Amino acid sequence: MIYLDNNATTAVHPEVLEAMLPFLKDNFLNPSSGYRAAKPVKAALQKAREQVAALINAEPDEIIFTSCGTESNNTALKSLARLVGRKNSLVVTSAIEHSAVLRPIEAMAAVGFETLTLGVSEDGRFDLEEAERQLDTQAGGKALFASLMWSNNETGVNQPIEEAVTLLKQHGAAVHSDAIQAVGKIPVDVRAVPVDMLSLSGHKLHAPKGVGALFLRKGFRLEPLLRGGGQEFGHRSGTENVPYIVGLGQACELAMTDHSTGIAVLRDHLEQRLVSEIDGVHLNGSRTHRAPNICHVSFDHCEGAGLLILLDEAGVQVSTGSACMTGKQQPSHVQKAMGFTDERAKSSLRISLSRFTTREEIDRAAEAIAKAVKKLRAIQSPLTGPVQIYS
Repeated sequence: MIYLDNNATTAVHPEVLEAMLPFLKDNFLNPSSGYRAAKPVKAALQKAREQVAALINAEPDEIIFTSCGTESNNTALKSLARLVGRKNSLVVTSAIEHSAVLRPIEAMAAVGFETLTLGVSEDGRFDLEEAERQLDTQAGGKALFASLMWSNNETGVNQPIEEAVTLLKQHGAAVHSDAIQAVGKIPVDVRAVPVDMLSLSGHKLHAPKGVGALFLRKGFRLEPLLRGGGQEFGHRSGTENVPYIVGLGQACELAMTDHSTGIAVLRDHLEQRLVSEIDGVHLNGSRTHRAPNICHVSFDHCEGAGLLILLDEAGVQVSTGSACMTGKQQPSHVQKAMGFTDERAKSSLRISLSRFTTREEIDRAAEAIAKAVKKLRAIQSPLTGPVQIYS
């Protein structure tokens, strides 16, 4: 198996698993317990908080542990909605957000919140000039809050988040960022970029599924999504999942020493092979502002879902977009926002590498992709066009 779908999820790093195991065995106690035997568990929880904070240049008490990135996003957005209220307010987001941001905002719109969706240019980055015009027109006198992603989960395009946050702050907005696909892959610094809240997820950086975190800037108010025993400084009740939190902390510490230059070299090698060996190839998104591990590519006259099947049969795992949207049988909203035709959007593959990806795997994958494209193009009719997998 050649696994190249690391934006969907990553393998647990062996050192992460090793750090977790004691807390799945002997150190199983509740960190909130008052007896001495629970103190090492509580200390491990604090160490993990410090490790996560260090990766994004936060303070440890600005880190709230959650069950996943979706919970972190929903906690931030629903808190902001309750604090601001529907009256004379404006919710700002972008057209390329993950569904864990878009769906909550759609729910807000359904109950009367006014929303503003910012567009992107053809390279997949926020169109800040248009955003400024929209805000000047619609934001006057309103209470604003915004949620903008740091790096796109499908294309890997890094957003001009610092400039966007500056613009929003000039209009008095509170700002949340979904940085789930950025943390651990590119530098993320909450002091340099003054977001009020930021989401991250463990299984995107070699920690297990089922653990995430929310950065909450010190002094910024939060309305909890979960109320109960008052864990996580009263911000997220429920007994902490200590083994997984320890794993997240260890993964963040490992990410501090991995700047992904090797991954970028492998990605570039893959792209060079695809472009040189296959006709009608389009590399999508910004060539300079992007995560080091993503190759997002379209193939003329070749349906992505069909390629996915052929590559799976060849033992190569990639995706056609967000794993959360697989099987939805519709063009990606991200690519449509970038101005892609339906045909181009449906002919795309997202190939995402990790620190465990090897050059041998890249070469074998390139060969398999070239064969799959050739086969799919050979069996389609000149009259009917591409073989259609979508309904």
